[in-house]
Amino acid sequence: MNFSVYWQHADAVSKTLYFVLLAMSIATWTIFVLRLMGTRQLKQQAYAQLAQALNSLKAKFAPLSFEQRKAVAEQALLRQISAEKASAEKGVSVLGTIASLAPFVGLFGTVWGIFHALVAVGKSGQAGLAQVATPVGEALIMTGFGLAVAIPAVIAYNICSRFNRTLSHELQDHAHNLLIDTMLQQDSATAQAEVKTAQQGLVGGQA
Repeated sequence: MNFSVYWQHADAVSKTLYFVLLAMSIATWTIFVLRLMGTRQLKQQAYAQLAQALNSLKAKFAPLSFEQRKAVAEQALLRQISAEKASAEKGVSVLGTIASLAPFVGLFGTVWGIFHALVAVGKSGQAGLAQVATPVGEALIMTGFGLAVAIPAVIAYNICSRFNRTLSHELQDHAHNLLIDTMLQQDSATAQAEVKTAQQGLVGGQA
């Protein structure tokens, strides 16, 4: 079946649906390729942002108790993890929308094409298989276009969703490690300050 024959017989609605599916396909592959290329960079940036979120609070930990420092650090990490998750989710909802809509757009184009094909057959007065098969087959091309757009979108959506779940677990593990290291460093600094204060008190008492 020649696509040029279908294109010559297609009306404005069918051509518009074709360009809609083409735009969906371009968007799918663009988002997917960009996400694959930025996977490692996104993870490194997320790690750096978590560390920076804690480093910006270390100067404010001095007057706080251990439980207060822990609560503040946990809230800062949770807020940063939420921000990184939101950044990682950009574009994924578009892939899900395209995967859901593309088959229906193609099906609508098929129904529209079959309707006009049957109207043309009715006007000609010839309802044989030879007269019906060609226009109906040409209309079914839109169903194929819809599936050709939807299947890669579904695969891309699943891959991106799995990456986001993996990233979420890795960020939580990294945040726990940062929290433990920060609390240990703060406890060590507090203990050293207390020892220094005690030594100064003893020296002052001896004097």
